[in-house]
Amino acid sequence: MDKPIRWTITLLLLLVGCQTAVFPPPEPTPQPTPTIPRELLGEGEITAVFPSPAYGAYAFLWWREAEARRDLALIKEMGFGWVKQDFAWREIEGVEKGRYDWWKPDNVVNSAEAAGLKLLVRLDRQPFWSQKDTSDPEPNEPPANLQDFGDFCGVAASRYKGRIGAYQVWNEPNLSREWGNEPPNPAEYTALLKVCYEAIKAADPAAIVISAGLAPTGTPLPLAMPDMEFLQGMYEAGAAAYFDVLGLNAPGFKAPPEMSADEVAATEGFGNGRWFAFRHVEDMRGIMVANGDSHKQVALLEMGWTLDTVNGDYAWFAVDEQTQADYLVRAYQYATEHWRPWIGLMTTIYIADPDWTAEKHEQWWWAITLPDGTPRPAYLALQKMEKITSGK
Repeated sequence: MDKPIRWTITLLLLLVGCQTAVFPPPEPTPQPTPTIPRELLGEGEITAVFPSPAYGAYAFLWWREAEARRDLALIKEMGFGWVKQDFAWREIEGVEKGRYDWWKPDNVVNSAEAAGLKLLVRLDRQPFWSQKDTSDPEPNEPPANLQDFGDFCGVAASRYKGRIGAYQVWNEPNLSREWGNEPPNPAEYTALLKVCYEAIKAADPAAIVISAGLAPTGTPLPLAMPDMEFLQGMYEAGAAAYFDVLGLNAPGFKAPPEMSADEVAATEGFGNGRWFAFRHVEDMRGIMVANGDSHKQVALLEMGWTLDTVNGDYAWFAVDEQTQADYLVRAYQYATEHWRPWIGLMTTIYIADPDWTAEKHEQWWWAITLPDGTPRPAYLALQKMEKITSGK
């Protein structure tokens, strides 16, 4: 990397990624929302593997076939073309290496095809036999032998060649809780990404490989790594060669979607950090451009606003149902107006899991439907929203 680029990024990380205070600055002065800088486009043509934008929803189709068909129909009726589903490694190759159970993933793939939807699958959540220490199972931990994960990625891509449109490789590896409760390490994640990417491409060259959705955060090690710092670390480790589309998570927190990251960071009550802005996506895009990766698109793997008034970690940025509906529509509209052609798939959370309850699952409050399939106002607003139906 040229020294001027490295120095520019280092300064940006120091100014942005180190804002870890939990209280907003005294008497903040709101700043006007700036015009999106054209340099976010970078140089050359965008390799548009998705329409810009593409519309997706995150669903839970694994356990209940009747409810899965209902929820796929809801996504189709909303006018969305993609469904995201977890393919937990331990649910497929859980007993021992090489012993696979394809019954549930086959049902998911068949049902998505029958509904006329393209499928994005998230690959993570190791079987416990693959861990470094099998005496203490971890919810999400990279395996002791990365090739075990690569083998799984390749077998899955071979089985579903031409039927699964895109693969997300892991989730939020910049959080220790998604990395075996170890300090996040972008070079280690890049090594895991590499083995999975190479295996998928060998089995199904046309499949789209998306890097893990990074969690927007300013929390430092050992609990997390700021997402800007983690992404730069990925590039320094050579990750650009091992994903087709950059994956990001983009919850809106409290602020409306059009507010710039500068304004959100400076406005009392919005969290005192750039990562609390939906438009923090632009910060991450800037790192792509600085690293010569501007020809790729960005996929938002989780986006939404929560209604949660119960759980303290979320209640401070809860919105009401009408605001949730309004902000989601405006987020799609903003991206359509300002982020084309580099924005690709935009995935709303969630079509609710049939087993969620308000008391036990904070995800219930983010969902745009109820577990019985009843639409919330956000679902109805997204259904009515004007969509780009063709072109890239």
